[in-house]
Amino acid sequence: MRALHAGGAAAHGHALKAIVGLAGVIVVVDQLTKRVVLDHLPPGRRIELIDGFLAFALVKNPGLAFGLLADLPTAWRWVAAALSIVALLVLVRVALRVVPTASWLDVVAIGLIFGGAVGNLIDRARFGAVVDFIDVYYRDYHWPAFNVADSGITIGVVLLALRLVAREPSAQPR
Repeated sequence: MRALHAGGAAAHGHALKAIVGLAGVIVVVDQLTKRVVLDHLPPGRRIELIDGFLAFALVKNPGLAFGLLADLPTAWRWVAAALSIVALLVLVRVALRVVPTASWLDVVAIGLIFGGAVGNLIDRARFGAVVDFIDVYYRDYHWPAFNVADSGITIGVVLLALRLVAREPSAQPR
């Protein structure tokens, strides 16, 4: 994969603009879909999209990913928000270290993760919980509900993992 550092500072700037642009798209799409769901789907009501597999169902997740720590008392929910902010700061630090030698795949992955993290942080600031609405299930087994931001984060992490696995042996640090 071709690194973006061939053009020096200009390529670095283009990579950062691409990351911010993609992150912005994820945030906008995430917040728009959540607004539609909040306006039109009352809690407890399901809209079946693919019977036996996919539905929309509004859930407000006060915990971390996949509902972890969701049962914490309200007074302790700030911990989830604080952990989210710390994770975002770590991502920014990693992104700034990666961008000078980033491939287009790295830029896309970081943009997806950053946009997803910001989208969910907006929910935490507004509602004290993340708005989830996509329910994937089979019979009585339900994957934890998720949203567009969660999808961006997941796809971004998978892309970065694939990039690390597919890296040429000579490019791996010793």
